[in-house]
Amino acid sequence: MKVLVFVKATPNSEQGIKPGPELDNMFIEMGKFNEQLIKAGIMQEADGLKPSSAGKRIQFKDGHTLVIDGPFAETKELVAGYWVWNVKSMDEAVEWARRCPNPMPGEEGMLEIRPCYSLEEFEEFVPKEEVAHELELRKQISRQTSDKGKRWADAGRKAAKAKAKAKAKGKAKGVAKRRPSRAKAKK
Repeated sequence: MKVLVFVKATPNSEQGIKPGPELDNMFIEMGKFNEQLIKAGIMQEADGLKPSSAGKRIQFKDGHTLVIDGPFAETKELVAGYWVWNVKSMDEAVEWARRCPNPMPGEEGMLEIRPCYSLEEFEEFVPKEEVAHELELRKQISRQTSDKGKRWADAGRKAAKAKAKAKAKGKAKGVAKRRPSRAKAKK
């Protein structure tokens, strides 16, 4: 069962990132929590969102679209971050969410868990050709994501090799390097 876990925004989160000891501690604790989620095979994706002042809304009305620039007034309705989790049940999602450190240090944090529809739940309403098309699109997304992950991993390995090679080369040069001679005083 796929769920989205929303971190609800607060007036402080809407002001952007403010460095400090509370934020540092929250990132450390959240990193530990995310590591547990990953090791358990729960977390599929996660990110923090910039304040709504950096966002836009697209309104659809009477066949037209309207772009509305942020910031947006109702902070309690905004999202500051999210996770995508793969869980067995809503109870399991709640169990994990209860273990989460407060995402809003010094404030009242709030998580909202929303289950996603599965494609199977639409099968009786959607033409079979569209279901097949959607399945093919999802396979394509999966391949793209997999390819992107491989490219990132390859780039990381290449960078690590280059760094190790440069470090080894620097050490080799350091051994063979002569010390600079002192300038002789003029007579």
